[in-house]
Amino acid sequence: MPQIRWIADTVPASMRIRQVYCVMFDRLGRVLLRVIHKPEGGVRYSLAGGRPEPFDADPEATCRRELLEEVNTEIETPLFIGYQLVNEEDGTPPYAQVRMAALIRKIGIKRPDPDNGKTYDRLLVPPVKAAFLLNWGDVGRQQLLAAQQAIYPLYNITEPTSSEEWV
Repeated sequence: MPQIRWIADTVPASMRIRQVYCVMFDRLGRVLLRVIHKPEGGVRYSLAGGRPEPFDADPEATCRRELLEEVNTEIETPLFIGYQLVNEEDGTPPYAQVRMAALIRKIGIKRPDPDNGKTYDRLLVPPVKAAFLLNWGDVGRQQLLAAQQAIYPLYNITEPTSSEEWV
């Protein structure tokens, strides 16, 4: 079973980055979640993001590209907040799943992801609700807290609104 640990520090230069995901906040302090409708029914919530491509200059470029592709959302400058250290425990070297945080600049109309043709719903929720819906346990709560602590003071957000909104 894979072991996942949250590390609020930079990724070691020798470690491979396999994913870049972003905790995006609106000006009301809510987190944007990507909503995946399962074929068998029900939904799964996730952050938007994905794998670095060879043409991506850096994790920020991956972040911006993936957010546009998956949820058609533009952001202000993303901040690196840490990474998940993943050890598959199958003999492959551990790798990093980078987490960034950013303020939403613009949410465009929903459109299909060019990678898979799926169109995702998007939901804005308070950070505490986002942690519950992501269902990542303590690791997820730590990431959302780190993102909130980075973004709120930067954009003078004091408390998140309790409202939820489909966008």
